[in-house]
Amino acid sequence: MGIARAQDEESERREFEDFRKTLVALAATERSKENDDFKGLMSSHIADLDFQQDKLVCVTSGVSFLGLALVNRLLLRGYSVRILVDNQEDVEKLREMQVSGEMMMACNNKISVVMARQTEIQGLMEAFDGCRGVFHTSAFVDPSGISGYSKSMAEIEVKASENVMKACARTASVRNCVLTSSLLACIWRDSSQHDLPLLVNHDSWSNEALCMEKKLWFALGKLKAEKVAWKIAEEMSLKLTTICPGLITGPQFSHRNPTATIAYLKGAQEMYAKGLLATVDVIRLAEAHVAVFEAMNKTAFGRYICFDRIIERDEEAEKLASEIGIPPNRISGNSLEFIPTHFELSNKKLNNLMSRTIRNWYGQSQP
Repeated sequence: MGIARAQDEESERREFEDFRKTLVALAATERSKENDDFKGLMSSHIADLDFQQDKLVCVTSGVSFLGLALVNRLLLRGYSVRILVDNQEDVEKLREMQVSGEMMMACNNKISVVMARQTEIQGLMEAFDGCRGVFHTSAFVDPSGISGYSKSMAEIEVKASENVMKACARTASVRNCVLTSSLLACIWRDSSQHDLPLLVNHDSWSNEALCMEKKLWFALGKLKAEKVAWKIAEEMSLKLTTICPGLITGPQFSHRNPTATIAYLKGAQEMYAKGLLATVDVIRLAEAHVAVFEAMNKTAFGRYICFDRIIERDEEAEKLASEIGIPPNRISGNSLEFIPTHFELSNKKLNNLMSRTIRNWYGQSQP
């Protein structure tokens, strides 16, 4: 028994030593340009530091409904997160979230906060410095808290998108950027066109003139902000993907995300009548952001439509209206007044990517 145990221990020792030598050899290969005396232990240490730097990302509007969910999802995936805020009030909100448990207390050492205005490119560059990725969630609130989203807010959002993209492109450490757009940037098309495709997917774009005509300021802001982002990304060689979510829902969503909720539902009756009113849970949306980001160096590209439910029946419309606290006819009423053309929403591109990515997540603890 003693001899057998000694043999087993010797065998384990050899296997461990072989494994250690393999790791050292791999580190030495990857760092071959380093001094030969440091190819062992020092190369492994440097590789570990690089890995930690690769895990640092920045989230704009990190105190928003989506921003908070995204920060928590990133922390769960092992990232260090730098939260961008533009005023002291948001800093206080973050402290309250940490105390209330909304933000993961166990990961406090992986959270940092930086203050910068999205109107100032230099400040944004300083905020992004050292980050490998930026998530621009583009969450804007109505200062009055009642009008939802105004035409002037649309222009503010467009300018902020332009500045963030330019800052990303000019910051050496930033490799990838994910922009949160909206499904509204895809669905408001001119129905008078006889050859208008019935399928609405990642290749579909809303009509700017139609949004202006109908005074759909939220749709217009998201549309123009996404377009300017793609323009700058192409001109400045920035690696960009955009996610176009439906109405963002989740626990107390109408209370915690009132501006976007009210603004999104302008034109809800027409969207409902045409099969284009869709929602997405904030947790799934956060997962989609991380999944797309992690696939950007492999297969992810372009735009991704994100939704998990299409409101198609009156009882679904009534339930949604009840959750928001508005009369059901704000969604389903007068739907017969609109042309009875029923469109088909498709998020197949994102679903395919998510199914592959989530399988990988369950198979490993780090991306």
